[in-house]
Amino acid sequence: MAIRSIGICTAVAALAADQASKAFVLANAETLAPGVAVLPGFNLIFHRNYGVTFGFFQNVPWWLLALVATTIVLFLAVSLIRATRAAEAVAYGMVIGGALGNVVDRFRFGGVTDFLDFYLGTAHWPAFNLADVLVVCGVGILLIFSGREKVAASETSR
Repeated sequence: MAIRSIGICTAVAALAADQASKAFVLANAETLAPGVAVLPGFNLIFHRNYGVTFGFFQNVPWWLLALVATTIVLFLAVSLIRATRAAEAVAYGMVIGGALGNVVDRFRFGGVTDFLDFYLGTAHWPAFNLADVLVVCGVGILLIFSGREKVAASETSR
């Protein structure tokens, strides 16, 4: 399978998993709104985020946030097409699929559906969703491979 196809399949799977998880949350929104304890330090909740990370830019129109995210996805799609390794393509696919999952939410609801609530004592991390997890993991993989390339390049130049 071509490297590009691996990344595209990853993006589609990431988008589908994100939207399926959000459909479950929306179907159970009334129950989840106050929060449902799953494990110590972890709740499932229903929250709509009209901003971006940590709720920043909540006063920016939803369509502008969606436009910025779509522009970034297009840039990442070009990077995916140029990927030379399967792991790199998977990472781009994860980021693209996750970002598109949140763009879909913005078009459908004007904000992003968040439902993962981690906390310690009374301190809660801002709620997030599967799309956010996919984006962070994809970026992490890209950073790891970027760091390895720099180390390998410096070792071969000695």
